[in-house]
Amino acid sequence: MQVLPIASGKGGVGKSLVAANLSVALAQAGKRVYLVDLDLGASNLHLLLGISGIKKGLGTYLCNPDTSFESIILDTEYSGLKFIPGDAEIPGLANVKKSQKKELLKRLLSLETDFLIMDLGAGSSSTVLDFFLSSQRGLLVTAPTLTATLNAYLFLKNAVFRILFSVLNKKSPALEYLEKLRSDGNSMQKVYIPKLLENIKERDPEGFEKYRQRQKGFHPQLILNMLDDPADSKKAGKIRRSCKEYLDIEMEHLGIIYRDHLQDIALSSRLPIIVYKPNSVLSQAIYRSADKLLQQPENIEEVFFPEDYDETFQAAEIEADVDFETKINDMEALLHSGALTRGDLIETIKTQQYEISTLKKENQLLKGKLVKAITSGFKL
Repeated sequence: MQVLPIASGKGGVGKSLVAANLSVALAQAGKRVYLVDLDLGASNLHLLLGISGIKKGLGTYLCNPDTSFESIILDTEYSGLKFIPGDAEIPGLANVKKSQKKELLKRLLSLETDFLIMDLGAGSSSTVLDFFLSSQRGLLVTAPTLTATLNAYLFLKNAVFRILFSVLNKKSPALEYLEKLRSDGNSMQKVYIPKLLENIKERDPEGFEKYRQRQKGFHPQLILNMLDDPADSKKAGKIRRSCKEYLDIEMEHLGIIYRDHLQDIALSSRLPIIVYKPNSVLSQAIYRSADKLLQQPENIEEVFFPEDYDETFQAAEIEADVDFETKINDMEALLHSGALTRGDLIETIKTQQYEISTLKKENQLLKGKLVKAITSGFKL
C-alpha cells in the first residue's frame, strides 16, 4: 500500500481538488484506492465526488463508541474507489485526542488497498503534521503566490520540529532546550534550523542521530497548482532550494496544474474534473501526476539520487510550457468555432488582470511588513 497524505500550508490552493481527482485517476488505472477526508472540522470532500446525504463518517466513529469503522466506508460510483467521509457537523473535531489519532491511523493503515489517500486540513496543526508524517513521501499542494509558497516552506519547517519532538527522549536536555524555545512562539518561528540542529547534537548526540535517521528518508512531493503562466513553475524551485538549504529536505516535483474555470463548472455538476472533461489541460495534468505515482518504486531510497530529483523539477518546467501552449491552442479553437465569443475572451482576460492586480497589492503589503520586521531586528 502506498500512503499518500495530501496537505497544504494554507487553504484555497486546490488541495481537495487534487486529492479527489488523483483518487479517481488511480482507480481508473485499475488500482484499489481509499480516499479519506481528514480535514476534520471542515469536511467537504464528498462534494467533489458528487456524494450527498452523508449520515455518518469519521466524526461519528471517533465520538460514538458504538459505530464500527467498517460502517463509515462508502462505495463510490467509480470502480475501485472507496470513500471515508469526515463529518463537518461535529464541533471541535479538528482537535482529536492523541489516543483517537493513533487508533484512527492504525485503522487506516490496516486497510487492504493499493493507495491510501488522505486529504488533510490546511495549515500546520499537530494533527495535520502527524498524519502527514505517517508517510515518508507526503504530497504538499501549493500555488505560485508569495503567501502560498511561504506557507508551504513553513509547513515543512513545522514538520521538522514535529520530527524532532517525536524522536527525542523525555529526559533529554535537547528536548528541554526545544521546549524552552516553544514557550516563546517568536523564537520558534525565527529559529535557524541548521544552528538549532548543532545545538541539538551538542546536547544529545544520540537523539540527534535518531533525528537524522528519521529525517533521512523524508522526501515530500510537491504539486504546484493554479498556474497562470509558464514562468510560475519556477516558484517551485525556490521552495526546493529553501528546503534543501535550511531544512536539509530534498523534494520531488510531482507536477504542475494550470488554473481552469472548468473546475467550477465540474463542481457545480457534482463531478470530478477528470470525469467532466477528461481531455482538459487540468485533467491531463492530474493523469500525468497519477502516472508518476504508479511508476514510483516501493523504496525510493534504493533508486533515487540527487540528480533524479533535479529531473523532476526540470520536467515540471517543460510540462508548464507544453500545457500553456495547449491551453492557448484550445482557446483559439473555441474562438474560431464560435463556442467562445470575443466577449468571453475579454471577460477572461479582465478577470486574470484583476487577480494579478490583487496579487501585486498583496506582495507589496508583505514586502512592507518584511522591511519593517528587518528594520526592527536591526534596532534590537
